[in-house]
Amino acid sequence: MELAWYALLGLFFAGYLVLGGYDYGVGLLLARGGPGTRRANLTALGPFFLGNEVWLVAFVGILFGAFPTLEGELLSGFYPVVVGALVGVILVTVGVQLRSRPSGQPARAGWDRVVVVGSALAASGWGGLLGGLLQGVPLHADGHVAGVTHLATPFVAATGLAMLALVAAHGATFLTLRLPAADAAVLGRLAGRLIPVAVTAVAAATALGLLSDRVRATAQQPPAAVLLPLSLVTALLVARVALARQQPGVAFAATGAALALPVALVGAVLWPAVLVSTVDPSATLTVAEAAASGPTLRLLGWLTIPLLPALLGFQAMCWWIFRGRTDGRAPVYW
Repeated sequence: MELAWYALLGLFFAGYLVLGGYDYGVGLLLARGGPGTRRANLTALGPFFLGNEVWLVAFVGILFGAFPTLEGELLSGFYPVVVGALVGVILVTVGVQLRSRPSGQPARAGWDRVVVVGSALAASGWGGLLGGLLQGVPLHADGHVAGVTHLATPFVAATGLAMLALVAAHGATFLTLRLPAADAAVLGRLAGRLIPVAVTAVAAATALGLLSDRVRATAQQPPAAVLLPLSLVTALLVARVALARQQPGVAFAATGAALALPVALVGAVLWPAVLVSTVDPSATLTVAEAAASGPTLRLLGWLTIPLLPALLGFQAMCWWIFRGRTDGRAPVYW
């Protein structure tokens, strides 16, 4: 039962990174272009924006309910990156919804900068969290993580930058799929340039991980630590080829897979642990130890069983209704 809940937790977080990832990718791209370009980008994103954040809410609900011990240590041992990511989420949400309230372009440009900063914080924060998990934590016998200095490493910084690059490429690919054909061609060329940057960032983070004694010691399943980064790079290369062949749907699916794979990487490499102690191996927290009691999980199951199909159904309905490219008749949301 614990494995099923752990997989569900990973599914929701991966879904959030894939769907919220293009929110933040589009947010990063507000740093380029004039007012008309930024308006068109947000119009393309509009119907999906708030629905994508629901996946984060679902992830947090499962984390608090099914893995209360893990939730406590994530908030205490990783609070700089978690707080940074959540501040970024708030800035993006507020900035997008308030940018059109003022009529003057300078004020709107100011809110656009808020969205850019928030997108960068959210993407790098979640990447730093995944990197911090992969290199282990100073978890002591009393069950608590000591301090946050374990996050100040080149590997955590590299994973944050890699997530930032992945999100930017994913956002550009999303716009290639959604914008009118003339504008999509420009974004396609931009996405084609961003994907090699993402490949380089992922390769750099992987190299730092392989060279790090802490990361190698933390890996419970070393083959996964090699195979999944290779799969991630392969997905990015597929996206690059698809963009060159003018297949934006395939490219978007490939960059989406590239954003989901880091979550699978953390889960597979650490299994059966969820927090690996770097100071006391006996203090390592396993998935079974982090999970709530059996009766609690069964009760949560009755609450979650209708949630997952409803969430998936809503997402499918949203994409079906708003499928295709935007045009001059598309409603302006933000």
